This record gives sequence, C-alpha cells and structure tokens, in this order.
Amino acid sequence: MSKLISLSEAISKYVQNGDSLYAAGFTHLIPFAAGHEIIRQNKRDLVLARATPDLIYDQMVAAGCARKIIFSYMGNPGVGSLRIVRGAIERGELEWEEYSHFGMISCLQAGAAGLPFMHINPTAATSLEEANPCIKRVVDPYSGKELIAVPALNPDVAIVHVQRADVNGNAHLWGIVGEQKEAAFAAKHVILTAEEIVDESVIRSDPNRTLIPGFIVDAVCHVPHACHPSYAQGYYDRDNAFYMGWDEVSKTKESVQEWLDEWVYGTKDHTEYLSKLGEEKLKALEVEEQLSAPVNYGKY
Repeated sequence: MSKLISLSEAISKYVQNGDSLYAAGFTHLIPFAAGHEIIRQNKRDLVLARATPDLIYDQMVAAGCARKIIFSYMGNPGVGSLRIVRGAIERGELEWEEYSHFGMISCLQAGAAGLPFMHINPTAATSLEEANPCIKRVVDPYSGKELIAVPALNPDVAIVHVQRADVNGNAHLWGIVGEQKEAAFAAKHVILTAEEIVDESVIRSDPNRTLIPGFIVDAVCHVPHACHPSYAQGYYDRDNAFYMGWDEVSKTKESVQEWLDEWVYGTKDHTEYLSKLGEEKLKALEVEEQLSAPVNYGKY
C-alpha cells in the first residue's frame, strides 16, 4: 500500500508536541522543508536532536518549537556560531545535551541496534563528561580497560531527505552519507521526503544504494528542493549566500521574526516557499550532470 502523503499531513500525523525529533543529513540532504512545516504547525516542547544542528534548528528554536537540543558540533557552517541556539542556551531558556560527533552517532547506533548504550574509547574531551552527566565510564569485562558509555537515542520521529524513493518508502541516497540510516532505524516513526518519486523497479535496479528500506518508513512525501538552503547531491547546489545572510538576520529577534513571518508563516507550504524564492535563484543553484560509471549486476 502506498505511503505517499503530503508533507503537511505527515507532520500533523507523526510529530506531536513534546516529541523527540531527529532531522538527519550531513552537509547536504538537510530537511529544511520539514522543519519549516513544523514551525507552520506551531509544534511545541520538542527535543531536537542532530549531530550538526545547522540553520534548521536555529530557525526552529527561534520559532519557539524546542525545549531541549541534543547535539555534537553546533554552528553556521563556514560562517560562525548559531546565534539563536547559543543565545537560548546561555540564557538558560533551552536545555542541552552535548556529545562528540562519534559519541552522538554512537547514541544512534545503540538506539538502532536495540541496545541500552554504546561504548567507545575514551577521548581527550573529558570536559564533555563534566558537562554531560549522561556520559558514563564503564569497564571492559575482557581487558579491564576503562571505556566511555553513551545512552541509546531513540527519537520519536526521524525525518530523512533522500534523492529518490518509491511510494513504499524504499529509498536511494548518495553523496556524503551521514547518520540517515542510523537515525531511521533508531526512531519510532520515519518521515521520508524525496526529490523524486520513482517506480519500484528503479530502486530494485541498484539495491546497494537502498540505505532506507520501506518497512521502517511511515510516510513518503514528494518535496523537490526540500533542502534549500542546503543542497542535494546531483540535484542542486548549496545556497552559500543564504548561510552568510542568516548570520546577519539572526543578530536580532526582530529581524528573525521578520524572516519567519515572510518566508515560513507567510508561505502556506514549500511549493509557495520555492515560488517566492524565484526561478532565477533556483536556476543559479542548478548543477551539471556528472554520472557515475554503470554497475553490472549481471543476469541469469
């Protein structure tokens, strides 16, 4: 049975106030469209988890969607700090839980494997242990060596953007692969947004590229350009000017509210957001075709 529904319906059905949410994607395939829809629907008291919060969580915190953030690295990539998230933490308005990159991914790995925690080798970042009481020390029963233990992370909802998927949720993604698979397997519900909806035969033609299987997916949403201002490998480039501009916008509450009013609350959905962005901008972000070599799976 088809799992294809609108993004608005998927967010309404699967994201509830108070939920823990993981918006996956590393550098590219960041599901901004879903984040904006969460803002439009006025979701509240969310626990936002993500290895690299990026601008998507700056915007969601600014809109009052979050009560806590779980993260590793936090910043506006290539520009500076996430002013809004950092300011909210420093003012005591936002709970926070910080890990190393590997620690954060290990939390997801534990959650995906159905384990209560994951152990990792000690690092030089002992200050993280002081700041985060969830990071514990355990003893390896075989060698007696002391290890770091991090708790399992099982989000209520994971949102994953992919290049293409079929209507059952089987999905291909390529380029820089982050924590999408771990987040999807660790979560209780998975919302998939895709650049393209393709026939099942396309997915079956390259099974090794199917990182997200349909049996763990609850909703499939066709949302082209869902990553803007991030990028989707092979579809469109990163809008670097937006990232630079956000640093200026995020300096004051007034300018942030003006941006939200115009670009999120002022647009009924992502299609209208793209229309407002304009054909000229979308054209400027287009990428040239660069195909990989064909793979012969053989036939017998």
